[in-house]
Amino acid sequence: MKRYIVSVSALLCGLFCVQAETLTLDECRSRALEYNKSLVSSRLQIQKQEADLKAMKTNFLPNFKIIAADFYNTGKTTINPDLSTTFASGIANAQNVLAQLAANPLYTPLVGGLKSIAEGFQVPDDFLEFKIGNVFTAGVSVTEPLYAGGKITAGYKMNKLGVSMAQNKVRLTEQEVLLNTDNAYVLCIRAKEMGSVARSYKAVLDELRKTVDNAVKHGMRTQNDVLKVQVKQNEAELNILKADNAYRLAQMNLAQVIGAPLTERIDVTTDGLNIPTDNNLLLDGSADISNRPEYDLLNQKTEMARLQIKLTRSDFLPNLALFGAYSYLNGMKLMGERVFKNGSATVGVVFRMPLFHFGEGMQKVRSAKVAYQISQMEQQDLNEKMQLELLQATNLLQEAALEIQVTNKSVEQAAENMRLSKKHYEVGTEPLSDYLEAQALWQQANASSVEARCNYLVAYTKYLKAKGGM
Repeated sequence: MKRYIVSVSALLCGLFCVQAETLTLDECRSRALEYNKSLVSSRLQIQKQEADLKAMKTNFLPNFKIIAADFYNTGKTTINPDLSTTFASGIANAQNVLAQLAANPLYTPLVGGLKSIAEGFQVPDDFLEFKIGNVFTAGVSVTEPLYAGGKITAGYKMNKLGVSMAQNKVRLTEQEVLLNTDNAYVLCIRAKEMGSVARSYKAVLDELRKTVDNAVKHGMRTQNDVLKVQVKQNEAELNILKADNAYRLAQMNLAQVIGAPLTERIDVTTDGLNIPTDNNLLLDGSADISNRPEYDLLNQKTEMARLQIKLTRSDFLPNLALFGAYSYLNGMKLMGERVFKNGSATVGVVFRMPLFHFGEGMQKVRSAKVAYQISQMEQQDLNEKMQLELLQATNLLQEAALEIQVTNKSVEQAAENMRLSKKHYEVGTEPLSDYLEAQALWQQANASSVEARCNYLVAYTKYLKAKGGM
C-alpha cells in the first residue's frame, strides 16, 4: 500500500512539474468575462433592444409607401343605347337643310352625296364597346400620425426601458460570472494551501522519523515508536495525494470557468487578495442595495407595467392621421380609345374612434392596472429580501474576518505547543503519542487557518455582490 501511494505521488509530482501559468484573480476575471457564453448572449440582447428602439422611433416620422400593379383582364361589355329617336330628329333636320341647299344649283352635287351617305348609314352593334384589357397603375402615399392615443409615446418609452433593462441584465450576468470565477479561484487556493500544509506536516513527521530511528538505533526507543510514526507518515502521504488531486480538479474547474482548455496548467496566487491581517475590518455602514442591478431591474419592471396601462388604454382612444397620395392609372378602352392615362392626387385626414364593445377596453385597462399593483408588491418584497441578503453578507464577512484572527492565534499556539512537546519528548519527559498529537493539532490548526482565509474571500465577494459593488 505504501509503495502504491508513493508511486502515485511520484506520478502526480511529475505531472505538476510541468510549467504552469500563474494567473491572478483579476486576470481570471477578465478572461471569464470574455469567454462566458451567457454574458455574450446578454450583450447581444442590448444590440437587439437598441435596434428595436430605433425601429420604434420611426413611428414618429411620416410613413412613405409605393405601390405598382400591372394586370390583364379579358372582361368587356357593349353599351347599345336606343338612338332611333335621336337619329329620327337629326334626319328630319338634315332633310330641311338639304331642301334649302337643293334650291341652289351650286349645291346640287353636295346634296346628292349627302343623301347617298344618309341612306347607307347604320348604327354599329359595338357603338359603345368597353374593354378592361391591360391595366397599369402606380402610386406613392405618405401617412403622418397626428394623435394615436399615446400609443407611440408609450411604446417608445417601453423600448427605451428595454435597453436599460438589457444593460442591467449584462451587469447582473457579469456579477454572477465574477462570483463563480472568485469561487473557482478560491477553491484552487484552498487545495493548493492544503497541499502545502500536508507537505509541511509530512516534513515534520519525516524529521521525527529520523529522530526516532536514531533513538531506536541507540536503544533509547522501541520499534513500536517507529511503527507509530510510520502510520502517521502514511496518513500524511495520503493527505498529500488527496490535496494534489483536489488541486488538479480545482485547476480544471477554473480552466472551464475562464474558457481555457481543461488540460492547461494554471497556478494561483494570493497576491493582491483582500485578506485582513489585523483586527480592523471597516465595512461601509452606508452601503445599500440601490447600486445593485436587481434593484434597477425591479424599478424598470414596475415602470414597464405602468406604461403598459397607457399602451392598453391607447387602443380605445381616438386616432388621427394625415395622409396624402399620388397615383397614375393607364388602361381600359371605350370605343377603341384608352380611357385612363393620367395621374391624380389625394389629400385627407383619417379619424378612428372605437365606440362600443361591451366594456372590453375598460376590463383590459383594469387588468393592466392590477398587473402594475402586482409588480409594485413584488418590488417591495424583493427589495426587503435584498436588504436582508446584504445584512447576512455583512455578518458573514465580519464572522469570517474574526475567524481568521482566531485561527491565526490557534496556529501560533499550536506551533508553540508542538515546540514544547518536541522539547519534552527529546528529554524523555513526554511520550511519543503526546508529541504526535501536538503535531496533529498543529496540522489541524494550519488547515483551519486555510479554510478561514478561503471562507473570508468567498464572503467578501458575496458581500460586494450584495451591496452592488462588484
